[in-house]
Parts: sequence; structure tokens; C-alpha cells
Amino acid sequence: MSTEKFKVAALQMVSAPDVDANLKRADALIAEAAAQGAALVGLPEYFCILGRRDADKVAVREKDGNGPIQSFLADAAMRHKVWIVGGTVPLECPDPGKVWNSCLVFDAAGQRVARYDKIHLFGFDNGKERYEESRSIEAGSNPVSFDSPFGRVGLSVCYDLRFPELYRSYMPVDLIFVPSAFTATTGKAHWETLLRARAIENLAYVIAPAQGGLHANGRETHGHSMVIDPWGEILAEIASGEGIAMAEIDPARRATLRSSLPALSHRVL
Repeated sequence: MSTEKFKVAALQMVSAPDVDANLKRADALIAEAAAQGAALVGLPEYFCILGRRDADKVAVREKDGNGPIQSFLADAAMRHKVWIVGGTVPLECPDPGKVWNSCLVFDAAGQRVARYDKIHLFGFDNGKERYEESRSIEAGSNPVSFDSPFGRVGLSVCYDLRFPELYRSYMPVDLIFVPSAFTATTGKAHWETLLRARAIENLAYVIAPAQGGLHANGRETHGHSMVIDPWGEILAEIASGEGIAMAEIDPARRATLRSSLPALSHRVL
């Protein structure tokens, strides 16, 4: 792992039902982030499709390792010479009516280095809004972290954010990714608080690319993509609409904070 500083970008999108249109927008944002010096880029959950119905993502699901969305990620990483944490991609699972909601990571040579299937599936009903991801998504079962030139990276997706034990299983980890499509309702209440908590308690950088706007199905996502340092300070943030939250990651700062406050070594349980 390098001790040199590097730039990371959390890309915010307002994805639509049209996969091709979403991939074009994602490519433009990746190109812009790369031009600004980003070495590591994160896309939001559902970056490739946020349809009118749950079944829309099932209709475009791909076999693991083969499909236009996966090819796009590999090609974009290679063309723009960046590592890409590819939000989520709908992959085939044993149930023909569901998908795995999978976060795929590609290195700058276009090689896939990690796959994480979202473990915790969102369910919410306040009488006005109702969501039940388990109707169209098969839950994953394995936490995934991996080594990279940027340090050890832990993967998670959206609703996983509410389950700190997932992140504890990754320790020690240097970077945590949380590609998301938080609803406006829950996002206003909890998004920033939970992200900062995960950074503080794990003394790790948190990169949270998100959906941020009004979608074709009437769903409004919270946005506020951000990069947070291990002290809980927000280094970059974009409120709503498309955009890039870019920040510099300083491995030396993380090391200093962990040395001055060795909470990870003080763990008892």
C-alpha cells in the first residue's frame, strides 16, 4: 500500500429506466473525475438502472462476468485509467424473479478484483412510502474486503450502513465504500449521521456515492454524496443532482489518528 496522497471521487447520479442513457452519463462523470485527478472512482447504487418497477432491473440482469453493464465498467476503468467501484449491477441469481444487487470493482487495467452482493435488504413502510427490496433482490451472505494500491477496502451497499457489525468484520480497513440510493425521507434523518459514525468508529475514510434526485418511478433519493475522513469530518459533498464529490485521501492522517486514538486495539467484544 502506498503512503502517498491520492484523490477519490464519489459520483452522484439521478438514474433513469434507460440503461444506455445511464451508462453514457456515468461515463461522462467518470471522465470528468479522471480529468480532475481521481485515481479511485465510486458510482452509486442502481447507477445503471433505476426503473419504474422492481421488475425492470430483473429484466436487464446479467450473468456473472458477461453483459453490457459489466463490459462498460471494465472498459471505462481501462479507458480512463482509474479504479472503479461500480455501484451495483443486477446479476443473475437462482430465483428467476430476483437479482443479486452486486457491487463490482475493476482496476485501472479493466480487471475485476472484487464482487460484493448486498447483504441487508431495505424494508420501510411509514404509511405513505413502502419499500420491500426482498421482493426483487436475493440477499448476499458474504462480507467482502480486498487489498488495493489505496489500502484495504471494505464494501457495502446502502441499507448495510445501518448494521455496524458488517464494518467491524472488516477491521482493520482503510477505506469503506457505501454506494447508495437512500430515500429522501430516511436520508434526511439518518444518512450523514450514520456515515460519519462508520468513519469515526472504524477510523477509516468513507466514500459514499449516491443517487440524488427525482426518478421516473416517483421515488426521490436523498443525494448528499460525500467523502468523510477518519475523524468524521466531511471533506467533500454534493447535495442534489448529478455531480462529483472529490477529496484527497491522506494515509498519513489516518495513521496518525489511529496512533493517537487506538480505539481499534482497545476493543473488548
